[in-house]
This record gives sequence, structure tokens and C-alpha cells, in this order.
Amino acid sequence: MTRKIKKERVIRIYNLSEDVWPFIESYGDKKLQAWEIKENANLADKDLFAMAEEKAFTFITAKPLNPDFVEYYKKLCKVSDLEVLVPEKHTGLLCRDVEADQKIIKRLTEINKAYRKLKFTCYSTTPYFINLVKKLKKLGLKIETPESPKPANAWTVNFYGSKSGIRQLTQINGAYRADLKMPDGVISHGIVDSARIAANKYIKEGGVVIKTNKGHAGAGVLIFRPGELPDSFKDCEREIVKKLKKDQYWEKFPIVVESLVDPNSRIGGGFPNAEFFVRADGEVEFLYYCGMRVDGNGVFAGVEIGEESLPKRVASRITDIGYLIGEQYAKDGYVGYFDVDFIAQKAGEIFVSESNVRVTGGTHVYEAGKELVGRGFTKKYFVLSNNMWKMPTKKRFEFLEMKRKLKPVLFERAKKEGVVICSSNLLQDGYLSYIIFGRNKKRAEKIEAKMKELI
Repeated sequence: MTRKIKKERVIRIYNLSEDVWPFIESYGDKKLQAWEIKENANLADKDLFAMAEEKAFTFITAKPLNPDFVEYYKKLCKVSDLEVLVPEKHTGLLCRDVEADQKIIKRLTEINKAYRKLKFTCYSTTPYFINLVKKLKKLGLKIETPESPKPANAWTVNFYGSKSGIRQLTQINGAYRADLKMPDGVISHGIVDSARIAANKYIKEGGVVIKTNKGHAGAGVLIFRPGELPDSFKDCEREIVKKLKKDQYWEKFPIVVESLVDPNSRIGGGFPNAEFFVRADGEVEFLYYCGMRVDGNGVFAGVEIGEESLPKRVASRITDIGYLIGEQYAKDGYVGYFDVDFIAQKAGEIFVSESNVRVTGGTHVYEAGKELVGRGFTKKYFVLSNNMWKMPTKKRFEFLEMKRKLKPVLFERAKKEGVVICSSNLLQDGYLSYIIFGRNKKRAEKIEAKMKELI
């Protein structure tokens, strides 16, 4: 009897730490570095929802997933076949750990024999991901990477995903597109020169923002508001130097010093966003626009997706700008997800803030929405998310306990409303990762309030 060869198998690699590895590596505090790697590994189960429409796939992650959570996810998203592979060694460089793990290499070889091809996708197309695919191909595995640029064009990920790269693109294209602009600023090098530039800007304008070239989860961004720094230049410079010297990455990477923008919280919380996908043929596909949930320190928490999230004129404008930026990415050979973050100023201007050239903090929300509510959900529903909500209790919940506690508001496919628990790993650290679907903004906010009340 001839063995039937199936068409393809999706292999997903959640390589979050690799995307910002030079940044993580430059932490002066090794305990903080280890904590960062651990936290990134804990975010892996959330990424399952970025695969919500896939009914059969293999998921490679740095940390084992809670079996109860996996069953919850499979039942919710109607996944028939989910295999989880975890390397024995976890360094933070997941693709390199996979390369060195003979059991996983053997398993991938076995999977390859049962399928005509393997479709590899990842959180970010890093040099480590490219090297892993290259090695597996040398071993004879038939692999395609339809959501990644070709190796020769993979420079686009780091360049356009950096603060300096998107600033250069915006400045060049802004010459013929008046509404394409960023807050006034410069790209600098070195702590001393950057501190002088920042002190000058702070004294003249009453505020300043200092960003490392490619930070992560709020780290690498310093925001100084009126009254937070000394009024004299020398004292101000000295204070900024003192703060920058706390972490090695300020000396290691380019630094962007820019004007502080007072955000208009009535427009997407002050931080509108649009996400896109560049296809292999170069076509730029618009996915959704949203308002970002950002705290006072500039740390991203989640998104608000739906027609009510932004005024139509703002939604139209950021979508147009996103297309323009995406066309440049496509021209340079980028393939995959990307978004553009904006700041809505109280004075009425809309500024580009940065671009994430990879899977984003809202991708899993969008992909889950397509599966759970329907492909047109952005026009019919309102969605709230929080990737890491710090629960106001010292108690640490197990997944099944949290599931029971939230039963009155848990998402039901029949009703197409409710709370989706996105992570089990984070519960042990006192965080809840969730998505909330409601038929309108008021309903979604009511469900969120009830959820917090139950906890």
C-alpha cells in the first residue's frame, strides 16, 4: 500500500527574543537580561492565536505550553492537529537552539517525509531564522517561507524596523507627501552628544523623547515632560547622561532624540495604528486600523479595533500613509506583516512614530477575530486586547482556575462575544493576556469591566 503524501505542513517558530537580540545582549544587568528572555518565552502561547485559522500545524517554542491551555485553544479555534516542539536548551536564540537539538531536527525530517513541503513562518525573519532554514534545506527538507523576505532582502526587517530607518524613509518620502511626517528630531550617536542635543531640546520646548534604535516593550525609550529635568543646560545634560549610562545599549546603538508630542487621547487613545501584509508578489494588503493602548511611559499594552476606534478622516489618512510606506518596503523586497505606529497630536497633526516590520502586538488579535467572529469583524464588532494586564491581586491563578473564574464572560462562538484568555504562562507572573469581542465599543468595555470585577 502506497503511503499518501499530504500537501503541506505549517511550522511556526516563535522567535521573539531574536528580533531584539542585540538589544537584550547589551543589557548591563545580566539578571534583567535573563528576565527579559524568560518573559519573551512566556509570551509564546499568545502567538498561537496568530495561527487561529490554521487547523493543523507544528509550533516551536522555547517553553512548554500548558496542556489544558492547548486544549482550550484547540477547541476554541477548532484546531484538529497541533504539535508543540521545545528544544532542550533555551538560550533566547530559539532558531539556534533548534539547530543544535537533534531530536527536533529528526522530528522535522519525519514530518517532511509525510508532506510535499513545509511552510515555515516566524515572529520575525531574523538572521538566525534564515540560517536555520538554510541548514534544514541542506539536510534535504523541502521548505518554503511565504511570509518572509528572501535572504538578500532580509535587511529590510532590521532597517525599517529601527527608529533611524523609519525616520530616514519618512524624511525622504515626506519631501513630496506633506502629511508624511515624524516629530522633529535627529539621529545621534553616543551618550554625550545625544545628551547635549536632548538637553537643548528640553530647555527650548519643555519636553523631549530619547529612543534607542530598536528597543523592546518600553525599554529603550525615555520620556521627559515639563518639570522632570533641571532648567539649566549643564544640569539637564548631566541628568540625562546619568540616566543613559545605566544601560549599555545607549552607547552601542544610534539614538533618536525627538520632540515630545502631547497626544490627543480622543483619537485612538492618542496612538493610532494600521497593520498591513506585503505579499510575495509585492502587493500591499491592508489588514486593519486601531487605537493602541499605551501607558504614560510609552509602553504598549494592547489594541482597540473597530469602526469606533478612530475618526474616519484619521483612519483614511493613516491607511494611505501605511500603503505608501508598505510600497517602499515591497520595492526593497520585504515580505510579511508590518504596522505603522502614529501619534495624534492635540494640535491636530498626525505623526509617524515607528514601524514594526514583523508580526506585531495586534496580529494575534486580528487573526483570532477572523477565525472566531468572521472575516468582516472589524466593521461589525469592537475588539479590546491587553497583552499583559497586571492583575490587582497577589494570588497566582492556574489556567483552569482562571477559566472557571471568568466563565460568566468567556467568549462563546455562538454569541460571538466575550473574553478570550490568550496565555497560561503569564498567569504565574500575575498577568492576564486577553482579547474581548463585543458587538460595539460599549458592549466590549462592559465585558472588560465585568472581567476585572470577577478577578
